[in-house]
Amino acid sequence: MASAGLLLPLGAQAAEAFPSKPIRIVIGFPAGGPLDQHARLLTDKLQSVLGQPVVVDYKPGAGGSVGAQDVMRSPADGHTLMLANTGVMVINPALYSKLPYNTLKDFTPIARTAMQPLALLVNNKVPAQNLQEFMAYAKANPGKVNFGSAGNGGISHLVPEMFKSATGLDLVHIPYKGSAPAFTDLIGGQVQFMAESIPQAAAYHKQGKVRALAVTSKERNPALPEVPTAMESGIKGFEVVGFYGFLAPAGTPKEVVAKLSAAFQQVLSQPEVRGRMVEQGANPAFLGADEFAKFLAGEMPRWAAAVKASGTKLD
Repeated sequence: MASAGLLLPLGAQAAEAFPSKPIRIVIGFPAGGPLDQHARLLTDKLQSVLGQPVVVDYKPGAGGSVGAQDVMRSPADGHTLMLANTGVMVINPALYSKLPYNTLKDFTPIARTAMQPLALLVNNKVPAQNLQEFMAYAKANPGKVNFGSAGNGGISHLVPEMFKSATGLDLVHIPYKGSAPAFTDLIGGQVQFMAESIPQAAAYHKQGKVRALAVTSKERNPALPEVPTAMESGIKGFEVVGFYGFLAPAGTPKEVVAKLSAAFQQVLSQPEVRGRMVEQGANPAFLGADEFAKFLAGEMPRWAAAVKASGTKLD
C-alpha cells in the first residue's frame, strides 16, 4: 500500500513540507532604509506563523537590480524571497534598456504588503498655502521653479514629472545624490518644490521647515491629517502611490505561494503590525498572489509613461 505522502501531488507535498529551513528575504538596498524597516516589522511575526527563522539579506547595487538577480537565480522552493518596491519592479524596466531581469517573467508574486504615498512640498519662501496657489505661482513663473529629487529616475523624480504632465506646468528637475541633500536645499530655498515619502515630509512640515501642500494618495494620511489630497486640491484622478511587496523566483509551486501569501495576510491582519506600519509612513494594503500579479502588470505602463516623459535613461 502506498504511503499517504506518495498519494499527494508533488506540489501539495512541497507545500506540506514547506518551510523546511530558514526563509531568506533579499533586499536590494543597504541596511537601514525604508525597505529594511518594513522587512523587520514583518519578520518576527512571519517566523512565528511559518515556524522557521526569517533572515534579511542585503544585496545592494544598481537600483535594486543586484538583489533581484540574486533572487531570480535562487531555487524556486519558497525559501528565498525578495522584498521590492515600485522602483525595482516597475520603474527599473523603463529606466534600463538592458535590465537583467523581467518583472513579469522572472518572478512569482507572493503578496503586496503596503502602499506608500508621498507629500508634495514647497519651501517657506514660496508664496503658496495650498496646491492651487502653488500651481498659479508656477504658471506665472514658467521654467523658474525647480524641484529636487533623490536622483534621476527615482520615485521622488517621477512623481513630480507626473504632476507636470497632469497640470501642464513647466518645472525644472534638479537631481541630488539622495533625499537628505535635496531636503537641505529645499529648506534653504535653492529648490522650491519636492515630492517625498510621508515620514520625512511630515517631520519637516511639523517642524515648520517646509510646507506640505497635498498628499498623493486617494485619502488623507494619518500623519498629515490636515493636508488635503491632490485630488481634493483639484487635480482629477491624481493618485500616485509607491508599493512594497514580496516575490519569489519564477516557478515556485502554487501551493507554496498560497501558503506564503496566507502567512503575510495573517501577519498584516495584526493591529500591532498595522499600527507600526502607519507610523513608518506606509499604509497596510494586502494583495494576494494573483491580485498582486495583476497590479504589477497594470503599474508598469503607467510608470513607463512617466519615465518616457522625463527623458531619463540610466544605460
